[in-house]
Amino acid sequence: MSDNVAAAPTVPSGPRLVSGWGAEFRATFALAWPLVIAQIAQNALQATDVVMMGWLGPEALAAGTLANSFLMPLFLFGVGVVGAVAPLTAQARGRRDIKAIRRVVRQGFWAAILLALVLAPLMLQIRTVYGWLGQDPALASRAEEYIQIAVLMLAPAMGVIVLRSLLSTFDATRVILVITIGGVIVNAVTNYLLMFGNFGLPRLELRGAAIATVMTNLFMLAVMLGYVLRHRRFKRFNILIRFWKPDWPRFREIFRIGTPIGLTVLAEVGLFAAAAILIGRLGTDELAAHAVALQCASLAFMVPLGLGIASTVRVGVAYGRRDAEGIRKAGWASFLLGTGFMAISALTFVFFGPAIVTLFLDPKLPENQAALALAATYLAIAGLFQLVDGAQVVAAHALRGLSDTKVPMVMAIFGYWFVGLPVAWLFGFVLDLRGVGIWFGLAAGLAFVAVLLVGRFALRERLGLLRLTA
Repeated sequence: MSDNVAAAPTVPSGPRLVSGWGAEFRATFALAWPLVIAQIAQNALQATDVVMMGWLGPEALAAGTLANSFLMPLFLFGVGVVGAVAPLTAQARGRRDIKAIRRVVRQGFWAAILLALVLAPLMLQIRTVYGWLGQDPALASRAEEYIQIAVLMLAPAMGVIVLRSLLSTFDATRVILVITIGGVIVNAVTNYLLMFGNFGLPRLELRGAAIATVMTNLFMLAVMLGYVLRHRRFKRFNILIRFWKPDWPRFREIFRIGTPIGLTVLAEVGLFAAAAILIGRLGTDELAAHAVALQCASLAFMVPLGLGIASTVRVGVAYGRRDAEGIRKAGWASFLLGTGFMAISALTFVFFGPAIVTLFLDPKLPENQAALALAATYLAIAGLFQLVDGAQVVAAHALRGLSDTKVPMVMAIFGYWFVGLPVAWLFGFVLDLRGVGIWFGLAAGLAFVAVLLVGRFALRERLGLLRLTA
């Protein structure tokens, strides 16, 4: 059956129009809160792996950490690319164009498959790369054992992102939350069975963790796909009709919009990885304190990240229906909600940081006292950049709703690597502020990017980002 025959004249549910600021705030919050919890649950997937690898012993944990440190940046690049499905489907929803939605989702799957085929061979070079970097050959070999299986999760995991983008576009974020929580449970149970050989199954250790990761992503993809294919609201899209039929313009559009998103993610991940390397040169206490403070900041970051994803959808829908006022309200509502939450978390980190860090390190142990004091200090600085961190992520996602990703990518790369990292080096080592100076560098990079991205969204009409004519 051709796309023309299968297509209905309009989408099954039109965009949710809002008439005032209160309605926009409510619509954004309703869309975002399940995404926030889903992001936290997604982090729980990784945390479960880390905890259970630790049960295997320090060598297994170290090897698993090496494997994930190599895998995650490349995987997140792929996630960024297929993330272009979100603004494109949102804009199509605003236009009430069912055919475009189907084709974008279909080409999103194509992009996921292609990226998996390209990224997997790169990931399989892990032992060679770590050999060049002087890593322990035994640890690198064990990390390779994990990667050899874990690369099979690439296509299904990116397929989940494609379907999650479609569901978010139509406000079905609670489904995403339920399925993600289900994935956490599947991952934990499968890890327990396969890593440790429980209930008569073979003890596969790191290989078992990799198999669990693959099975979890296959589970989430299957459940999400089944929901989309069977639920009356989504089955009219017929997203798998003539799956092998190419749509090269939309395929190229996904990479045109998505590649800058992926490179932006890489730039930010790289900045924090570089900061960890710099702090690692200062000593064990500094690195432990950095890990604690970063974990707290990362948890708080899930809220503006979820709001940012919602902003992409809300701005994209308004952009698709050529509604300049809707774009304005959608973008600024997400921005105010995100920065409002980050203001609260900033105050919490500044005033309650010493108590928070004791959740990670036992204050009764004398050997933890130096790390605890450093962690509380780093967390106070993290509180100061909470506002700009929330601002930059929401602004970036709002601009994605307008398909504006190339210039924000340049702004982010410059801000992170030509402002943040040099300031971290200057303050940390030249001015001898050590870890405090490195965290000031992170704050400087985030603040620089936030100012540029928020300003770009504010000047969107003058910069010609709104092409609202028919």
